[in-house]
Amino acid sequence: MKMTKVVPFAMSALLLGGAIGAPTASANEGEATVINAETSEQQVQPIFIKVTGTVENVEVRENATYYTVVDGDNTNIVIANKDSLVFDNMGKEAKLQKGNKVSAYSYAKKPMLAIYPPQYNPEVIIVETEEMGSVEVDFFNKDLVDTENNLKLNVGEDTKLASASGKAVKVDDLKEQHLVVFYTIATMSIPAQTPPSKVIVLDTIEKEEPVEVDPVPTPEPAPVDSAVQEIINKDFYEVDGTKMVPLRLIAEKLGFKVEVTPKGAIVSKGALSYTITRGQKEYGYNKALRQFKVAPALLESGKTYVPVEFVEELTK
Repeated sequence: MKMTKVVPFAMSALLLGGAIGAPTASANEGEATVINAETSEQQVQPIFIKVTGTVENVEVRENATYYTVVDGDNTNIVIANKDSLVFDNMGKEAKLQKGNKVSAYSYAKKPMLAIYPPQYNPEVIIVETEEMGSVEVDFFNKDLVDTENNLKLNVGEDTKLASASGKAVKVDDLKEQHLVVFYTIATMSIPAQTPPSKVIVLDTIEKEEPVEVDPVPTPEPAPVDSAVQEIINKDFYEVDGTKMVPLRLIAEKLGFKVEVTPKGAIVSKGALSYTITRGQKEYGYNKALRQFKVAPALLESGKTYVPVEFVEELTK
């Protein structure tokens, strides 16, 4: 991660949305940087959220088991029940237990509780083993290519086909579906091509039908409070090309309550609630899940910084 403290030499206001930001000079490079929000690429939310780490605690409850999964400073809760899909990285059914290294894949548009640590009820959980097996969980198009054009499936007679619902599956049933793909070899091409050993159709995920709507004009960004604008102008870092501003200072200026958590904060006002976790791009918005372009970070002692675009979110 590239991070520089940035000293502004122009005090013109930053207009959130489609505007050109004020030129800034890098404190350790001495070069001017112009940030143009109009040309920046929008972060595309992934189809599945992947949580990785080691199972450090297991809590059995009445209808489900809660697994505490830790990866460095990140802690997440993975919830599984008797119907959860749990496999090792070779595609064999597995049983979760303390000490397992796991990867859990949750559908990104599934509602989430605004709670810390984050809780996930994943579509599939993979127990990583020493064997050389790879897993891809994604949406595959009619040509059986994933969303990032990284992997193409060449399904053969030896490929085992299954579905989350237990229905029988044919090759044509894999097209334009969310899939769990197990494979061991792939070509050195773009996209890489593989003869998968096993494919599971996640047919329990409801497919979204396109909805036609009349175009509406884009609303103008809400004006930024002068005190908030002063914080934006004076107190910020640049991380991987994104302007980062102090969360607590700005949120409290906008009338939000900020409750500090071990890894971030819960920002709330009225019916609105945001759960921010340092080092994690995903953040909770009420019961939904959204994503930052750059993960929040503790860039100064006791101060969590978030992308400046989050100010627009707070002023809606």
